[in-house]
Amino acid sequence: MAAVRRWTEGMSSDNVKGLVLALSSSLFIGASFIVKKKGLKKAGSSGTRAGVGGYSYLFEPLWWIGMITMVVGEIANFAAYAFAPAILVTPLGALSIIISAFLAHIILQERLHTFGILGCALCVVGSTTIVLHAPPERQIESVTEVWNLATEPGFLFYSALVLTVVFILIFRFVPQYGQTHIMVYIAVCSLVGSISVMSVKALGIALKLTFSGMNQLIYPQTWAFTLVVVTCVLTQINYLNKALDTFNTAVVSPIYYVMFTSLTILASVIMFKDWDRQTPTQIVTEMCGFVTILSGTFLLHKTKDMVDGPSLTSMSIRALKHDEEDGFDEGTPLKCQDSSRIP
Repeated sequence: MAAVRRWTEGMSSDNVKGLVLALSSSLFIGASFIVKKKGLKKAGSSGTRAGVGGYSYLFEPLWWIGMITMVVGEIANFAAYAFAPAILVTPLGALSIIISAFLAHIILQERLHTFGILGCALCVVGSTTIVLHAPPERQIESVTEVWNLATEPGFLFYSALVLTVVFILIFRFVPQYGQTHIMVYIAVCSLVGSISVMSVKALGIALKLTFSGMNQLIYPQTWAFTLVVVTCVLTQINYLNKALDTFNTAVVSPIYYVMFTSLTILASVIMFKDWDRQTPTQIVTEMCGFVTILSGTFLLHKTKDMVDGPSLTSMSIRALKHDEEDGFDEGTPLKCQDSSRIP
């Protein structure tokens, strides 16, 4: 306990609050996947499965408990951005994968491969490295300050570049390559997502200041950020659903996590100038921690359907069972017949 106290004393109070909220978010979101899957299985045993177009799960209380748990996790994640820099909050989303894998091993009796355990360990090590070297949150007294940061030349150039690339992808590449190239949909989601996180952070700061007695709802900038959040989130949901409906979820999830997190960190560094408050050693250490998390996430997804030392027959049976449950077409590994789940 003394070591934990010394460690937290080295962090700003806002960073500690953001860290607690981000960890809580990962816990709730990771658990929600398991509860929802239990609900889907229970509903599928007495009705039409979701994987083949059924909606019987809407009448299953367990599925709704999972949905409520996920909403609570997303609210905690939203609040975390109001207290801590995105470079701290966003990478910690990988912990929800660990929690989900751990609970699936215990509750759903899904075997976790040795390399999967190694992946979990790498995510923990990487997350710890980032937490220990994260920059302090920038002290902001008004939403107009955030607006000034968002309208500086550097971030305006980044936003203009993102919008240009997104429009080119949507109108030029999506119609022609969307169904065959996985990077098209994911690139749209990730690019728009980096802007949405900056707006979510701005909105979170505005609400935090409002609740502390400094009303920010009177400023038009608050509502401008709200409009950007709504527009970006709807765009993300639309193209993420297209990606999940077209390609294998096991492939979409890690690629989306890598691109989304990388671009979000880049946007945060440009807009909030996170690295201006850090030494080169801290920056390099953070990047090493991020790469460690990416490695762990890759291992978890790559080995999620593997078991230690199975025979060829048992592997084939397990793969067939997985395909039947999720509706994936084994003949085209990247493509899937149907998917209604969001990672």
